[in-house]
This record gives sequence, C-alpha cells and structure tokens, in this order.
Amino acid sequence: MISNNWHVENFSFALNELGSTAHGLPRAEALHRLKLHGPNEIAMRQRPSVFRRFLRQFHNILIYVLLVSALITVFLGQWVDSLVILGVVVLNAIFGFIQEDKAENAIDAIKNMLAPTANVIRDDRHFTVNARDLVVGDIVLIKSGDKVPADLRLMETKSLQIQESILTGESDVVNKNVDAVPVGAPLGDRFCMAYSGTAVTYGKGKGIVVATATATELGKISAMLGSVRTVATPLLRQMDSFGRWLTFVIFLLALLTFLIGIFLWDYSANQMFLSVVALAVAAIPEVLPPLLTIILAIGVTRMAKRNAIIRQLPAVETMGSVTTICTDKTGTLTRNEQTIRDIITAQEQYEVEDNREFIYSLSNAMKLSNGEELNAHGSLLLAITGAILCNDGSFFRDSEGAWVLRGDPVDRALLEIGVHTGIDLNFVQKNNPRLDLIPYESEHKFMATLHHLEEGAGGAIYIKGAPDQILTRCTFERIEGFDRLINVSYWQEKIDLFARQGYRIIAIARKKTLPEKVTLSFADVEHGLTLVAIFALIDAPRAEIAQAVEECFHARIKVKMITGDYAVTALTIASQVGIDSKTGVLTGNDLDAMSDEELANAVKMVNVYARTSPQHKLRLVKALQANGELVAMTGDGVNDAPALRRADIGVTMGHKGAELAKESADIVLADDNFATIVHAIEEGRVVYDNLKKVLLHVLPTNAAEGLVIVMAILFGVILPITPVQILWVNMITGVTMATSLGFEPAENNIMQRPPRNSKNSILSSLLIFRIFFVTLLLVASVFGIFIWQLKGGFELSVARTVAVNMLVLGEAIYLLNCRKLHSSVFNRHNFFDNPKFFLSLVATLLLQLIFTYVPTMQKFFGTAAIGGLDWLLIVLLASIVFAIVEMEKLISKKLRWLLW
Repeated sequence: MISNNWHVENFSFALNELGSTAHGLPRAEALHRLKLHGPNEIAMRQRPSVFRRFLRQFHNILIYVLLVSALITVFLGQWVDSLVILGVVVLNAIFGFIQEDKAENAIDAIKNMLAPTANVIRDDRHFTVNARDLVVGDIVLIKSGDKVPADLRLMETKSLQIQESILTGESDVVNKNVDAVPVGAPLGDRFCMAYSGTAVTYGKGKGIVVATATATELGKISAMLGSVRTVATPLLRQMDSFGRWLTFVIFLLALLTFLIGIFLWDYSANQMFLSVVALAVAAIPEVLPPLLTIILAIGVTRMAKRNAIIRQLPAVETMGSVTTICTDKTGTLTRNEQTIRDIITAQEQYEVEDNREFIYSLSNAMKLSNGEELNAHGSLLLAITGAILCNDGSFFRDSEGAWVLRGDPVDRALLEIGVHTGIDLNFVQKNNPRLDLIPYESEHKFMATLHHLEEGAGGAIYIKGAPDQILTRCTFERIEGFDRLINVSYWQEKIDLFARQGYRIIAIARKKTLPEKVTLSFADVEHGLTLVAIFALIDAPRAEIAQAVEECFHARIKVKMITGDYAVTALTIASQVGIDSKTGVLTGNDLDAMSDEELANAVKMVNVYARTSPQHKLRLVKALQANGELVAMTGDGVNDAPALRRADIGVTMGHKGAELAKESADIVLADDNFATIVHAIEEGRVVYDNLKKVLLHVLPTNAAEGLVIVMAILFGVILPITPVQILWVNMITGVTMATSLGFEPAENNIMQRPPRNSKNSILSSLLIFRIFFVTLLLVASVFGIFIWQLKGGFELSVARTVAVNMLVLGEAIYLLNCRKLHSSVFNRHNFFDNPKFFLSLVATLLLQLIFTYVPTMQKFFGTAAIGGLDWLLIVLLASIVFAIVEMEKLISKKLRWLLW
C-alpha cells in the first residue's frame, strides 16, 4: 500500500492516493483490482497431510522406549503385554493428533469473524456485494448491526459507534468521526478508522477501503498466529531429556553386561542375549509414559471441578511452574461492564459498594438500602430518577421477577443503580411519560428527554451527557430540594478528581417546563438548566480479584496487567486489585520506542501496560520469556490470540472469551474468574509433585529389577528372578501402586513456596541419591533373601518366589515412603486423604497371593507356595527398608536446614 497511516491524513488524501472518488470506483476498475490483488479473505495455510501429522506424534524418545519394550515382549512371547504397550502408544498418538488439530483451528476461526456482505458504491450506484469482492478504493456504507467488511478510512459519520473489543479488548463502544489523529495514536484512539470484523452498534457511516484481506488489522493477527512459535512445556522438555538419558544408560549397561558374561564367565551368546533382554525388560520403565498421561488426566479432572478446563494435557503441570501472569484488564480483572462507583450532588458524595446493593453517604455513613430511606436524600433521588428517564436502555422482569437490563454499558449502569436502590423502573417511567427527545449524537455528546411529571407537577427536561457539555448549560445546582446558583469550581474539581483516576463521568441536569410543552428543541437545553449530580463510572474489578492477586504474591508469582485501556484507568484498577504499580505505567508508544533489550529490562520492574496492541502483547510475552520467566497469558479477545499462543500457558475466558481466543489457549476458565487461575496453579504444583513421587517410586524399583540381573551375571550366580516374573512385577506395580500416587493431595504450604525453576531437572540431586539408595536397599534385600533360601536347602522355585515377593512387598512399603517427598509420611492432616493408596496396597497383596498359591500361576510363572516364616522374613526386611528411607528423609531435612 502507498500508506499505512491512513488515520493521519484526511479522507480526501485517501481518495486521491487510492484513485477513487466519492462516487465509488468504476465496476471495471473494481474487477481489475480484484484480479490483481485477490479476494478480501484470509487465506488458509497449507497444512501437512493427516497421515504426516499423525506420524509426527510418534517422534518422542519415550514413545521409542515403549516401542522397544513392545518388541522385547514380542521376542519373549508375551503377546498380551506387547498389545497393551502398543495400545498405549497409539492412544497417546491419537490424543496428540487431536490436540494439534485443535490448535491449527485457531487460525481458521478468524474467517468466521469477517462480514459476509458489504454495501458498496460503484459507478455512483449502490450495490450489495460479497465482502470477499471488496477492493482497496471501494466506497463502503455501514450502519447499526453491520460488521465492518474491511479496514476503512471514514468519510462521513452520523452518530457512528463501533464496538472494537475484538481488537482492543476494551468493552466501551468507540464514537467515530472523520477527523485525522496523530501518527502515534494507538489503534483504540483512531476515531476516523473502522476496522474489519468490528461491529457497528449505533449510527451509520461511509468510508473508503484502505486495506483488505491479510493487510487489515484482523489479517495481521492471523499472520502473527501463523508465525508464532509455540513453546514446549517444561515437563515435555524435561521428560524428553530424561528419556534420552535413560535410554543411553540402559543401552550401555546392557552392552557391558553382555560383554562381561561372555568374556568373564564364558556364557554362550544365546544365554547372554536372553539375559540382556531380561535386563532391558526390567530396567525400561514401560509404565512411565502411560502413568504420566494418567497423572496429567487426574490433574485435568481436578481442575475441571474448580472450573479450569484444560485443552492441552501438559498444561496441567506447566501451570505449577508459572512465574508471571500477564493478565488483560477488561473482562478478566474487571466485570467487562460499566459500574457506577460514586454519585456526587451539590452537598454529598455517595459511594456505591462493590456488590452494588447499597449506597453510602460519605459524610454521615447513612445506609440507603430501600426507597423509603432514599427519599430523605432528595437530590440523589432526583438524579437516579433522571438517569432512569433520560435513558435508551430497555428493561423487563424475567419469569423469576428479576430485572433484565439491556442497552449500551452506560445506560445499563444507570438503570442498575435504580434497581439496587429499590426503585421500580416501570413505575418511574409510567408516571413520568416521555413526550419527546434529542437523541445522543457524537457531535453534541448529550441526550435530552421531555416528560410530563407525575401528579400534575408540570413537565421537565432531563439531560445527560459529557460533563463539559452539560456544565456550560447549567445556571443552577440542586440542593436540599431547591435550586441555587451553581458553584462551577466545586463541580469542576470533582470532575477533574475522578477523571484523573480513570473514571468515566456522566452529568445529569434538569429543567422544569410548562405542562403543555410537548416538543423538545436544542434551544430548550442551551441554558438555564439545574445540575443535579454527576455519576462516576468504571469497569470495576471483580470482588475476588484482590485476594487472588495476594495469593499470587505469597506464591512468588508476579502479576502484570496488559490492557488496551488508557493509562490512568489501568493504574486505578491495578491499585484496586493490589498489582504493584509504584513503577508507573508504560504505554504502547513507550514500547515502540524501546529496543528488545530495553524492553527486557523494563519488564523486570514495570507491572502495568496500557494502550497496547496485539504486537505489543506478543513482544511483552517474548521479553519476559527472554528473562527466563515462565509466562501465563490471560485474555478473552481476538487481539489476545497471538500472545496466548506464544505464552507458555494461554488462559482465556469461557463465557466472554472469543472463539479464536479459546482455540489459541491451553486453559479455558469456565467461570471467567481470575481466582480460578490461582487454583489451577495450585493443582499444577500438586501434579508436578505427584509426578516426582511416581518417578521416585518407578525408577528405583525398575532399577532394582535390572540390577538384580546385572549382579547375578557379575557374580556368576543364577538369576533370582526370571524375565517372565519381572514382567509380572512391572505390570502389577505400575498398574496398582504407582498410579495411586497421582491422587495424592497437596503437601503443606504448597502455595507458600516459590515456583520451581523450569530449567532444573525434574529430579534434584537429593532425589537422585534416594533413587540409588533405595535401589541398593531393594537389591540387597532380594539377593539376601534369595541366597538365604538357597543355603537353607529350599528349591529354586521357592527361593525365586520368596525373592519376587520380597521385591513386590519392598516396592509396596516404599510406596508409603513416596507419599511425602521430604517430610514424614505420618502426617495427621492428610494421611487418610488418599483412599486409593490403601486400595492399591490391598490389590497388590491379593495379586501376589494369587501369583504365589494358584496352581495355574505357579505353572505359568514358575512359582511355588511359601510358608508363614517366609512371609514374616519378607515383612521384616520390607519394614527395615521403610525405616531406613524415613531416616534418610529426616537426616536430609536436617542437613538442608543447617546448610540453609
């Protein structure tokens, strides 16, 4: 395009530059431009084939480990185990494929936001055309109810108001005009522009198309979505690294064992190959990937109960490591609706509580909760009456008798204050019928209505609008039921005070008329009005937000507000909800003037950002990530989609969130409640703790099974446990025991500790030590009891049965150790909070009894019945393992305290 700053120039410049006129393009020229530049639609990206996308799901080291496990079990003739493992692989691939397909739909969702048709002028004639046929230079007509079909430089406006929240995130409608604005004006302040996909809520206008398709602001968001690289979650990065490390160690150990057996003990190659296969089956934690999926799924279920819907499974755990929440203001921290917070009369200032059920007088703290008490405050009652009468909103009672209010945000807020002070809206309107009105126009910024007053009290004009327009028309002010000369400085001081705090100010004035007056003209409201009150409105914070922000502070999570609203409003809301705003606010223009390095430094200190565009939000997320922050981005508009996709965790709103935002996000809040994010972070931390507990149980038990074989080969003794018995142990410990750890409740003070460093290994040096320590304990127990049995003259089948039961019971009682990572398991607060743990122990013992005593199992697994003394010895050794691990936790805790 010739220019990208159409808002800077007047519309005649746009007409000349684009070779058009007020009569529109010639139809032939429009067809030529359509062929030259293409249709006004957002082109769909070419996706990889379905087959290729499905195959891509198998490109993961843990999946490779599973496939190797399946091949090994096939070689051993364990067809059932092979099918189970392959089934897990395929199910994981299908799940990943579905999630990836949902993410790709984010870009497709933009197409649904485009207008289907457009009213266009060509050859000085009006046509309705398919919006995809619009070209740059076309003259387009828009009116209330339309979607803007392309980016337009406005040429004419008549009370034109457009809702631009899909681009700016702000709920207020924007009054449009044709006047050029400064070059640095943010998108929300470009009053002479209308953007593709936004909605015309009032009035009408005419404009010249200056951008179509991907050149529009909406198209730029689509392009950003296509170019944004999603960031792998910390868990996936760590598990990938862990899987590679584990695969290398197992391969190296198997190779060394094979060589030692052949060259040191002269075993045959076939014997050693079978032994190495048994080692691989023992050491490979084939239950780990499905256990990972199961634990994440448990987290999904828990979060759903707390109104956080997970769209990407790994996001469950990632929430637990979030260090910074970047939150939108409108609809996320606030209610996304205008709320009256203060009403100022000539002698009183009334404050409306957050619940909007009561009003308080600041001077005498008198509660006004019903109509009778309100009658004692005549000016306030008159102001609320005027707000109800001079109002274009509609209202009715639903089937349950509650008021339903409709209209623009300001009109709804004015009606709502009447409802919450006990006034019957229908009664007020019926007894003060409207005779005539002057509708609101952006040119004069007020609305006026003429009414007959109840009980023959004559007539009255009510006028509401911008205070600068109303104040100049007022001669009097209302006080104690009488009119007196207006104190302009008093009112101006109040107006300036609330304006500096980011409030929207609406003034209400009144003028008495004769009963016979039935028409209203501009001359009637030029002077002689009585100023009754001013209303201070703001999109107020949700009641629970302040507490949620405080919880984030205790959890060492930084909260940053990124909004398209004005800086002063952003600072006001930030201070009300507890976001630290001492370092001030940065605007979109400030961000544009910064390099990436300067921005990376600025985001360390500044927590409030205003008048931002989608590009700014994306830059801020990248700057935070460059500083090592793990970022959760919240938002509900189309403008938030690129940042939602780039962030480590994208969080959007279920009720008010745009479909594109939902497609781009990882988590959807079903209750649109910021506090739910804090609950999700807590659940994420619980999930990560439980993943570590599972690893802490699975790794030493699998390592012990493998090390038993290695030790047997190194010392040239018979295998204490056969490969098929190892498969049995793997199956029951993975299914019945390790899964139960996924249901463990939160440990104490989980939200009082800082977020974990996402770059750190999932296993700390202390936990790695415990894994080796427990591995040696289990191997020593199994070998010791096996050799004891052989020396006692027992048959090999009996000795192996005792060894298997020793291993299983040792793993079972070690499971109790794993319920707490660092503290003692005997915690009176939540010891019995996980009934599935006790069920898993019972199930394991029953399966072992079947394994030991059922003849069919004895024949299949080579086991034999054992006596009571054998069980007593097994229980004794398992208890010793448990006590030693608890002692190690106690000593380690003391050492950490001393070192700290």
